[in-house]
Amino acid sequence: MIKSMTGFGRCELMEGSRKYTVEMKSVNHRYLDVNIKMPKKLYMFESAIRSELKKYASRGKVDIFITMEDFSESNAMVKYNKELAGEYMQKLLEMAGDFGLENDIRVSTLSRYPEVLTMEEVAADEEELWKELKQAFAGAAEQFVASRVVEGEHLRDDLIEKLDGMLTRVAFIEERSPQIVKEYREKLEAKVQELLGDVKVDESRLLTEVTIFADKSCVDEEIVRLKSHIATTKATLISGGDIGRKLDFIAQEMNREANTTLSKSNDLEISNCAIELKTEIEKVREQIQNIE
Repeated sequence: MIKSMTGFGRCELMEGSRKYTVEMKSVNHRYLDVNIKMPKKLYMFESAIRSELKKYASRGKVDIFITMEDFSESNAMVKYNKELAGEYMQKLLEMAGDFGLENDIRVSTLSRYPEVLTMEEVAADEEELWKELKQAFAGAAEQFVASRVVEGEHLRDDLIEKLDGMLTRVAFIEERSPQIVKEYREKLEAKVQELLGDVKVDESRLLTEVTIFADKSCVDEEIVRLKSHIATTKATLISGGDIGRKLDFIAQEMNREANTTLSKSNDLEISNCAIELKTEIEKVREQIQNIE
């Protein structure tokens, strides 16, 4: 099984009076790059979320969006600051005495003074919160992985088809290469006959020239390595796993062999075929960039 680095997952979970929504989406990236957006009250779980994500993904730029709605009626409480109220009262009494004023302070008046009465959110049980959030995260992550697997299977099938097409081009170059040596010899003999007429051709000199040409244009090693790289890529795709980096390296090696083949070519048909091969390798490499 192979996975694409493009994926999406979403989960909504209602636990008691709290509703969690977790969304995950990703695109290709060289490493695992995670961006998390969530309410401040959940910040304490950021490290744990990052650790959980590593169970589901090893590469990709992953964006995670988390929301939490609390519908409980008892999630806030009124706090009475007795000490502060006492200080206010003391100062008011001093003011009344200093200026000979009537102290007409009522409880309703004193309660409106800053910080005497405050609203505080009741702290939720941290362990309970994480248990609920983890469940919602797992639901989104499983959907996220499933979408990556489906996309990965499409990538695998398309890549194997492209690799088979590359093998056809490599086979053409392999078959064509000996023919161009033969054609070169025939052209060389014809040219010598045209220049020298009936003079007998020096076979040893002719053989030397043909040998030099054959050595310069020989792509046997490149053909062997290309076939090996294609076979390894196909086998790796079938075996699956976290294979993106390995396949990217093999694609670079295939491109190097195709470049060498093109540079050695003295034949238009082989050159055209090598150019087509390079184009296919580039397409393969682009798609490999999306494999985890």
